[in-house]
Amino acid sequence: MTCTEKEKIYNLLKTISDNFYGYSSPEFEESISFEDDAPLLESDATYSLSNGDSHAAFTAVHSGESVEDVSPKDFGNGLSLEKIAARIAECKCCRLCETRNKTVAGQGVENPVVLVIGEGPGEEEDHQGLPFVGPAGKLLDKMLASIFLSRTVNCYIANIVKCRPPKNRTPFLDEADSCRAFLDAQIQVLKPKMILCAGRCAIQNLLHTEDSLSRLRGKFFEYGTIPVLATYHPSALLRDASNKRPAWEDLKMFRAKLLEIAPDYANGFGSDS
Repeated sequence: MTCTEKEKIYNLLKTISDNFYGYSSPEFEESISFEDDAPLLESDATYSLSNGDSHAAFTAVHSGESVEDVSPKDFGNGLSLEKIAARIAECKCCRLCETRNKTVAGQGVENPVVLVIGEGPGEEEDHQGLPFVGPAGKLLDKMLASIFLSRTVNCYIANIVKCRPPKNRTPFLDEADSCRAFLDAQIQVLKPKMILCAGRCAIQNLLHTEDSLSRLRGKFFEYGTIPVLATYHPSALLRDASNKRPAWEDLKMFRAKLLEIAPDYANGFGSDS
């Protein structure tokens, strides 16, 4: 994509966001410079998401097959969290690789009952290479503990994008799309019973929807056959404590569904969390 094309898309999205807020959107910088994308090397071609099948593209990287020879039903063969993390560490598919300190693949147990998906790494996460380790992470741990979940016992935590967006801005659509194959691969390997999305960015990108968080909260959706529920991002709760009560209602709804699917999910929580 050329820098001119990127500028047109950026300015269009900024205008839409400005109109939504009624003033200059806090999610967009007043000016930003873009560069033309470098041509894909032949060795990187199988990882291009332009083919429209991120599942097949990711599998092809590890199988040695061409994208055309891979079926989505074969996605995940031979993959592991370690292989996915290694590929994330090498990734240069979007501009976020230029400013990152460390990639943040995820953290948690390998056979989780629940996968928690956030937006992207923040400053602390970028330095440590781990998800949700700053103030928002401490609150997330408390939220999960309130319904007997923990990243050390029965959860895995990941993000929509694996590199920190500058100034913690919301990831652009092309950045999220560039990381989508990684997230899909993680879900395929982890096979969680349920998914909890923390914040608007996570649920919108997972479900490919533009609906607001207020429309998406309070109801279950599905990723394949996996139930998905959205709640407020912990950072939003730190900014506005009045949303803690509705967030608690979300968590109670999530726990009720989880008890139906996995009645013994909390076994071992008290001893290791």
